[in-house]
Parts: sequence; structure tokens; C-alpha cells
Amino acid sequence: MRDPYTVLGVAKTATEGEIKSAFRKLAKKYHPDANTDDPSAAARFNEANQAYEILGDKEKRQKFDNGEIDAEGKPKFQGFGGFGGGGAGGNPFGQTRGTGGGFDFRGGSADLGEGLFSDFFDQAFGGAKRGARGGAGFTAARNGSAKGEDINATLKVRLEEVVSDEKVEAVFPTGKRLAIRLPEGVEDGQVIRLRGQGQPPAISGGQPGDALVTIQFVDHARFSVDGRDLLCDHEVALEDAVLGGRITIETLDGRIATKIQPWTNSGKTLRLKGKGLTRKDGGRGDILVSLVVALPESPDAELIALMQKRRDANV
Repeated sequence: MRDPYTVLGVAKTATEGEIKSAFRKLAKKYHPDANTDDPSAAARFNEANQAYEILGDKEKRQKFDNGEIDAEGKPKFQGFGGFGGGGAGGNPFGQTRGTGGGFDFRGGSADLGEGLFSDFFDQAFGGAKRGARGGAGFTAARNGSAKGEDINATLKVRLEEVVSDEKVEAVFPTGKRLAIRLPEGVEDGQVIRLRGQGQPPAISGGQPGDALVTIQFVDHARFSVDGRDLLCDHEVALEDAVLGGRITIETLDGRIATKIQPWTNSGKTLRLKGKGLTRKDGGRGDILVSLVVALPESPDAELIALMQKRRDANV
């Protein structure tokens, strides 16, 4: 895979927000559902998702920048410590010839082919020795990289499902159905990778592909989303706005009754703490309620007379 910074088109100094924004643009542009006539779009989409799995995670990004993992998130083989740095009396294992704690090559009778180096190849290729008939070690490594195809699905979720512990079902074009539990802090447009749930490998010994689920929030009748907070308007009867009173607000978890102070104007905002969307830390955002003072549904003769009297008094 290409360098993840190159894939997302961002600099190595990019902020978390810039990385997230770049990924969302690519995910939207190359999502398979929006590119049914472009067979290469799925590969570009998967590549962008893999890049974001590295750069969107602080720990993985740091390890990649330090050269500890590659673009697929796999640990890099660092080689032998001190290789090439031993000078005239050095050896590939970073020890001075004849010193304690190193390998002593004196005598010239050590069986390096079936001893030291065979142990190394055993560890590197799962027990197959170098030179074994048929190259079993290398064949296993090659087959292990023959991964099945990934499958993609868009999962539309209601805001109520975002805050619920219940599982939701994703349906893939192959007909496969997977019940998944949404992670804390799941975001609109986020791609969830379910490893090993994709197509089976084409070659025996390979790994199955992954299932990629793109989360899409369904528009809500009452709320709009602002980060992890929810925004809504709520009408207040004129008498409650003037005299104060209690109002009932419908949240994602049920109804909540709260007080409003006397002489409350339209535009005043109430904050219902912990009633918004889930956060990655396990908490929840808030609901911000903008109050709108409403006149009675039918004309009120007494109210009209009072307002007329006030108007006449100000003339």
C-alpha cells in the first residue's frame, strides 16, 4: 500500500481535523454505492480507509512516523542491531569478536546453515527451513497474503440507535447480514472495519477479506447534530414565557420535564446535560434547546384587548 499521507493527500504535519476531513472527502467520492460503474472505486475507497486507520489513530500514526509499522499497520522487521557498525572486528550481530555475550565464530566448524540461520528462518517463515524442498516457508507467506475481497455496505442508523446498546443489522450486496454494536462516539460517515467478515480467499491458506460498513445518520424530525451535541427548538406558551412554568422536552431516551424562568424571551437556550450523542470516552454530549415563544393557536380576545391597551398607552 502507498504512504497513507499520500493516499489522503495531506502533509505529515496535518492536524487530526485535516486528516479526518481529507478522509471523508475521499470516502464520499469513492464509496462503492456512489460508483457502481467504476470498478476501481472500491479499491480507492479501501485504500483511503486503510490510510485513515493508521493516521486517524494517534498511537498508530506515531508508530508509522517512527518507522515501527508499515502502511498496512504491520510491524516492520528492524534487522539485526548494530548491523554494519562493528568496524574491523565487528560482526552482523552487533558484538565484537570474542567478547562475552556475543557469538564466537572461532574454530570455523559451526554449522550455520542448519543452526543459527535455520533458527532465524524458522521464526521468520513459520518453521520452514531455508532450502527446504518446494519452498514451503515462502509458499505459506505468499498464500497468507492472498486475501479475499472486502465487501462494503452503507448502514443507515437513527440517532436513537446511536445512543442505544442494541445491535443494528448491516446488509451487504452479497446478501450477507451482520448484526453489529455501534462503537462509542460513532460518527456520521465513519467506516467500521469488521475483519475476516468479507469474501473467502481465492487460495487455500489465505485470509478472508473484511467487511466495511459506512455509517450514515438518518435525518431526525426534532434534532440536528452538532458534534456530539443535539440542537432543537421548543415552543413555549405565552403565559409560561411571562409567568414561568414547567415544560416537557422529548429526548432520545424519553421525556424530561424542566423549569423555565418568568419573562423568558424567544432565543433563550436550555442545556440538557448528558442527553446528546455518545462520546468515545463513554460519556455523552448535551441537548441544546432553543425556546420559541408561541401565541395561542386561536385568537384570544382578552389578550388582544390587553395588547391594544399597551399599544395605545405608548402612543
